[in-house]
Amino acid sequence: MKQWKRSMKGAAVIGLSTTLVFSAGAINGKKGEPGPPDHANGKGEGPKAEEVENVIFMIPDGFSASYATNYRIYKDGEEPIWDDMLTGMIKTDSADNHVTDSAAAGTAMSSGEKTDNGMIGMSPEGESLESILQKSGKEGKATGLVATSTITHATPAVFGASVDNRDDEVSIAPQLIDNVDVLLGGGRNNFLPESEDGNQPEENLIEQAEQDDYSYIETKEELEEAESDKLLGLFAEEEMAPHMERPDEEPSLADMTDGAIDSLSQDEDGFFLMVEGSQIDWAGHAHDAAWAMSDTEAFEKSVEKAIEFAEEDGETLVVIAGDHDTGGMSTGGYDEYKANPEILRDVSATGDKMAAELNDKRSNAAEVLEQYADISPSDKEISRIEEAEDPALEINSIVSEHAYVGWSTSQHSGTDVQLYAYGPSSDLFNGLLDNTDLPKQMAEAMNIDWD
Repeated sequence: MKQWKRSMKGAAVIGLSTTLVFSAGAINGKKGEPGPPDHANGKGEGPKAEEVENVIFMIPDGFSASYATNYRIYKDGEEPIWDDMLTGMIKTDSADNHVTDSAAAGTAMSSGEKTDNGMIGMSPEGESLESILQKSGKEGKATGLVATSTITHATPAVFGASVDNRDDEVSIAPQLIDNVDVLLGGGRNNFLPESEDGNQPEENLIEQAEQDDYSYIETKEELEEAESDKLLGLFAEEEMAPHMERPDEEPSLADMTDGAIDSLSQDEDGFFLMVEGSQIDWAGHAHDAAWAMSDTEAFEKSVEKAIEFAEEDGETLVVIAGDHDTGGMSTGGYDEYKANPEILRDVSATGDKMAAELNDKRSNAAEVLEQYADISPSDKEISRIEEAEDPALEINSIVSEHAYVGWSTSQHSGTDVQLYAYGPSSDLFNGLLDNTDLPKQMAEAMNIDWD
């Protein structure tokens, strides 16, 4: 599907080899490989342009420094693509708490205004806030949202909707149809009426979208074949599958990122795209270290797609920032100076799936861990699973202990998180910033009036 019909601004592509092979190594400059292009972290800004035409804002939900460190070890010798793009850190507190939820964090990162936890695109007083996506749309730019959660979940929702309760996904769905050109993710039920086993009281929002010139798609194959500049892709009834369990018919996050860019880049005026790695956060809540690393890997592949486009286009800014930390993950822990997240590469299922494979007496716990996690549990570990109130959490705890990955909470923490940027105007994202600064800096980069 990699057509990028806007013609890549011609001159930006001239001089690039038609045999260009893109890899993380081309960005990171590992030993024995080409050095990085001039970009962030004091090395310049990447491809130069008079102004930024496109912004790709990428949010690894729940991702913080320990996730980044564990992931670097997990990759076993390959540096993550974003390591050379680090430009700063961001503060994550909400209007009513030092520890934010995704709704308040997303609202700050999209609208430039703090709000209370649980609120979507609204001030604490209940006033609707305009997002950077909506401002971009008013400037004639195409707009898009991509997520592996339901597309009506908190983080994508804040860019195109306003409700006072993040759980009101039924009210979020029609607002997204009104405000966003490309929507790719899960959550089909939130667009279908109750008469068709959906959650909308009466309206079939999919039919309405098709009447408004959206192409509606449900599979990876349909995404690859899509050519429309307006797409509604709902690939699961609820959330999409974790990356390690993704069925063939579901597109990956990288597939959706590529497809969204292909669709949005048809607009001569440019585009704004937000891409969320939704389930890194869910893995953190579950203390599922393997799921966290696998979905971080899926997120990195989507970043590679964005950087590949930005490299060739020359007028695209890519910004990467987690909205908060989830789980208080540590690198190393327990009673030894040791970290071993490499073993997580051998885990092929989430803790939830492994727990679902246990028999009624859980007497097959050893076989399940050996099959899905390549771990031979001790008798004590088997007893822990057999006696656990929550066997999935216990399995995750055992896997984390083998990987020496620690956890301090099952919720969010208030720690600062990393900020990465690549492309023209990436220098706007240096230092310690507040999460409310991000959309304002994006607007400045695109020459959009904020007031």
